[in-house]
Amino acid sequence: MLPLLLMCAAALPLAARAAIPAPEEAARMARFVLHACDWGALATLSTQEGLRGHPFANIFSLSDGPPGPHGGSGVPYLYLTDMEISVQDLEINSNASLTVSLAQTPYCRKHKYDPQNPLCAHIIFCGTIVKVNDSEVGLAKKALFTRHPEMESWPKDHNWFFAKFNITNIWVLDYFGGLKIVTPEEYYSVKP
Repeated sequence: MLPLLLMCAAALPLAARAAIPAPEEAARMARFVLHACDWGALATLSTQEGLRGHPFANIFSLSDGPPGPHGGSGVPYLYLTDMEISVQDLEINSNASLTVSLAQTPYCRKHKYDPQNPLCAHIIFCGTIVKVNDSEVGLAKKALFTRHPEMESWPKDHNWFFAKFNITNIWVLDYFGGLKIVTPEEYYSVKP
């Protein structure tokens, strides 16, 4: 019976079983929220006819590492194909923003927080999307396929590739009083 309980606890989303960081720990909150989330809204500048130059947001599965406490690297990894409309935008301009929110976890529902309530923490990352190099493919693959096992069976003829979000700016909204700015150095120096 105990092994079954341990397996069930391991399957619970991180935000459902771990205490979230305090509001004064903005860098830790950013790492925590990213690690708790399985997807985010990625905004690009559209290159598509009729939308050229306009912001365009799309949902992407992501992962910074296998689920569980202390499993995340802080690097948002993605599995992409050139067939995807946002990836076509990124081929012209790799600048993007990525928003992740605890609204996708049980945390905000449990506390009856609306997704727009600052207490339902969300993080906005700005930076660029780049293909991972050969030395990082194994890490990206493990990070993504442990959280999104379906990805392994996606059509091979779509030429999927691993990419990462190179973070240049971070904004944290996790409490009242406005956004907090976190530097990438602060972000990567803490654990979720």
